[in-house]
Amino acid sequence: MTSDTSTAGILRRPYLLATVGACALVFLSAFESLAVTTIMPLVSRDLDGASLYALAFAGPLATGVVGMVGAGNWSDRRGPAAPLYASVALFVAGLLIAGTAGTMEMLVLGRLVQGLGGGAMTVALYVLVARVYPAALHPKIFAAFAASWVIPSLVGPFAAGIVAQLSSWHWVFLGVVGLVIPALLMVVPAVRGMSATDGTETEPVPWAFGRLGWAALAALTVLGLNLSTEVPGFGPVIAVVALVLAVIAVKPLVPRGTLLARRGLPSVILARGLASAAFFGAEVYLPYLLTERYAFTPTFAGLTLTGAALAWAGASAVQGRMGSRLADVFAVKIGAVLVLVAIATALVTAALALPAALVIGGWILAGGGMGLMYPRLSVMTLAHSTPENQGFNSAAMSISDSLGGALALAATGLVFAAFSTTNPFAGVFALTTVIAVVGVFVAPRVAAKARASETHDGEPEFSLTRPN
Repeated sequence: MTSDTSTAGILRRPYLLATVGACALVFLSAFESLAVTTIMPLVSRDLDGASLYALAFAGPLATGVVGMVGAGNWSDRRGPAAPLYASVALFVAGLLIAGTAGTMEMLVLGRLVQGLGGGAMTVALYVLVARVYPAALHPKIFAAFAASWVIPSLVGPFAAGIVAQLSSWHWVFLGVVGLVIPALLMVVPAVRGMSATDGTETEPVPWAFGRLGWAALAALTVLGLNLSTEVPGFGPVIAVVALVLAVIAVKPLVPRGTLLARRGLPSVILARGLASAAFFGAEVYLPYLLTERYAFTPTFAGLTLTGAALAWAGASAVQGRMGSRLADVFAVKIGAVLVLVAIATALVTAALALPAALVIGGWILAGGGMGLMYPRLSVMTLAHSTPENQGFNSAAMSISDSLGGALALAATGLVFAAFSTTNPFAGVFALTTVIAVVGVFVAPRVAAKARASETHDGEPEFSLTRPN
């Protein structure tokens, strides 16, 4: 497949079933994410679980890190088929546990299992993209993944609010279960019999039990951060120790130099984590803000997420069509600035009690910024990868994504509790604004040092130094 592949290339044989099935899995994951964010204030009140509110979001991201490392290593050893099947099974099990939960603790347990499966599924799908689609189609399939958020963003928050108000929030989880298996079956023909390296003669990849251990430690640090407020007198000490351990644990899971923002792939991975931390650390509190301070119903509070998700999908589609006319680095820079402006708008709105329309409209900018950044960061990650490390690099990107969001949610949970008697929402948005500022400074460093384009298996590598 050459670089002049038509826009419909990913919907033609032999890619059609793989595209539809993979996008369906992304669609269901997107629906669940948006729906749960919408109904969680209601769930928290129903199960008397305010103290576990942040953990219900941070927990799945934390366990997702373990799933990502396991799926990445498994994919490098045997190909993406078995990890994909196992991840879907875990995702469904988590939905069933959460959907039948009678206590907040049981719901959080279901969310942890769901996160384990969801994290593994993300990496397996990224490796599937690397193995099934030629490099020229990567921007288009990632744009299709983003577009798979369009319908969930249109109906997900609103539908979840309606279901929760008229029936029960339990069905927001249980209703997704019956749709996951058909989506998986469409992907099966593409991954059946797929080996680890697609016929390339390489040394077998060993099991990375050490990395799994580090991933488990990283997940535990997130849980420790969330629960530190439950230990009177020792909460601050536990929080500091957890943060230190998180930094130690993440180093073996990402490319060398990531935490130092080294140019090229390390900064690509770091930028992904910072964007996730800033965006999701703020977003989960927006419906909470609107229901608590502006008396919005869950249905209409969820419309905030709808606008952002539509902007995300729209911006992603635009960058996909522009291709090389929009430089990767420029897309990341603009995206980081838009996220910063949106979160700063939320901060000012919460601090000064400004009209809700301001934060709702501002959050559309955040969605647009993420839509510009995420597909290009994915493309840049795969451009730096070979068949031997596609699993590791895809897992590193997803780990940074999830762990960044999980740590931010844990930290915002602490801030929310600390400022509970004053203005906790302003505290949350102040912290995420600081994270977004760091993201703006890291964004230019995703550009690799000037070099000639390299090639992989006869396909030209995406240049990370394309002119603006």
